[in-house]
Amino acid sequence: MTSILSSLCMAAALAAAAATANASDWIPPGPIKMLIGFHAGGGADTQARFIAEELEKRHGWAVIPKQVTGKGGLNLAAALKSAPADGTVIGIAVTETFGYNMAAAPNAGMTPTDFTGLTTTAGFQMGVVSLREKGWSTIEDAFAEAEGGAQLRFGVMSPRLADIAYLLGKANGVAFNIVEVRGGRAVLDGVNAGDLDLGFMAGIQSNGVAAGDLVNLASALSEPLKQTPEAPTFADLGMSFNSDGQFVFVAPAGLPGDVQKALASAISDVVSDPETEAGQLIAKAFGGPVVVTGDALQAQMAADYVAARELLLAASQ
Repeated sequence: MTSILSSLCMAAALAAAAATANASDWIPPGPIKMLIGFHAGGGADTQARFIAEELEKRHGWAVIPKQVTGKGGLNLAAALKSAPADGTVIGIAVTETFGYNMAAAPNAGMTPTDFTGLTTTAGFQMGVVSLREKGWSTIEDAFAEAEGGAQLRFGVMSPRLADIAYLLGKANGVAFNIVEVRGGRAVLDGVNAGDLDLGFMAGIQSNGVAAGDLVNLASALSEPLKQTPEAPTFADLGMSFNSDGQFVFVAPAGLPGDVQKALASAISDVVSDPETEAGQLIAKAFGGPVVVTGDALQAQMAADYVAARELLLAASQ
């Protein structure tokens, strides 16, 4: 759903620029609890904590990070939904939480309309990756081996990616043995150990690709990977779905507009500043900042939810 991301980013950048003054004018009515939908110690958690530290430094706000993990971010969303809509509780998850994961769990009783989108911070350099010693240059080489009878083990780290891997194989006449593991690190470890033949990795592969040990066989995005732009995109491979997504800060629905603008501009300023620890981490690990705010972000979240329902339907057939 990020085929329109460039125009969204441009509109969001203009909105953020107009709202910059609000970040310094707004005073939170109390400490800001920052819910983090990722396990402690990883790159996503570190990003959130760097942002919290910089917000305190720049604005004097008391920001208290708190892990709320599980169910693909739905535990965080449930906690956030019932929180006060006054800027004192915000959360960071991935857009997949408010798209695929909510669409796949209708009994959870949540949709993107229950939340106020603040800002995205970065996207994912999601590739399909294998060891170079496999001898594959692109994923089409893997398809050829599968067509010859090989049972290829494809590592994924979420149900959404499992559906996408299934549809990728279906579109190209092969059936992967899809193995769901916990996180990109587990996919990387599985590929390196030979327990997986290939798998999705969202930037964690960059050092291995640079060293020549790993190969980005394909971009799982709607656009080429920055590290290996020659790798085919999923659209090149006959796929109408992709794994586009971003890290996103959200608040409960009903957040006043001035508070939304203040928080969004404060966070986007931090991640867009290459001098901050958050900005440097995002540039190194996630390919640079991707900032979408305001109405553009709310529209993107709604569109992601619709696209997720289409993906679920396609994967069920």
